[in-house]
Amino acid sequence: MDTSVAHNARVWNYWLGGKDNYAADRAAGDHVLSLFPSIVDVARADRAFLRRAVRYMAGEAGLRQFLDIGTGLPTADNTHEVAQALAPESRVVYADNDPLVLVHARALLTSRPPGATDYVEADIREPDRILEAAAATLDLDRPVGLMLLGVLNFVLDTAEASRVVARLVEALPPGSHVAITHPTLDMGGEANAEAMAFWNENATPPITPRTVAEITGFTNGLEVLEPGVVSCAEWRPDPGELGGAPQRVAQVGIVARKP
Repeated sequence: MDTSVAHNARVWNYWLGGKDNYAADRAAGDHVLSLFPSIVDVARADRAFLRRAVRYMAGEAGLRQFLDIGTGLPTADNTHEVAQALAPESRVVYADNDPLVLVHARALLTSRPPGATDYVEADIREPDRILEAAAATLDLDRPVGLMLLGVLNFVLDTAEASRVVARLVEALPPGSHVAITHPTLDMGGEANAEAMAFWNENATPPITPRTVAEITGFTNGLEVLEPGVVSCAEWRPDPGELGGAPQRVAQVGIVARKP
């Protein structure tokens, strides 16, 4: 773990007001903020989308199992907390490959019976490894809520990212749901493009922003739920949820169901 180079999980934590970050993370985060002031709105909108998507899955959709890949550093309203607030028996497996995330996840991503949480140290490019480990906690013959929030952008090749999603979805039964958020240059203008270019030159891991059409392609074979493929802030928003922040951020949000 090199704390002299800004890392996405820690910078994201900084933007969300967390304390699990270092000087390099704060410096990079501040510079990105100077280029693209809406980035904090993106971070908050992404977290708010998680809350709404999980509430929908655990509530209206009746899911009791979740696989959250690309967990990031624990903050308020993690997947298991949102799900278990509605259904205490919910079981959640987190997966990430960052050592700092691993340390914090083991300490903080815990639940009380009748629910359960577990953590898998693995890269999203290893879907079979993730699925095999998750099967120790989840029953993959029953519907699962697959959370892929802000993680597919770290799989630089779009064809590989598509294969990863297809493999994960293939392993889950009908009735499973997939939630995706992903940065896009189709929103946010030149400032967003400049900020992403700075990130890829000065921080790790690099990011591949994709078009809305490319991101939509990850849902091939799935039933995309209303309101469709939108800015994550516009996916079934709660009134006043973002405290007056813009209702459209440069981050796509999708929830889809496997028929």
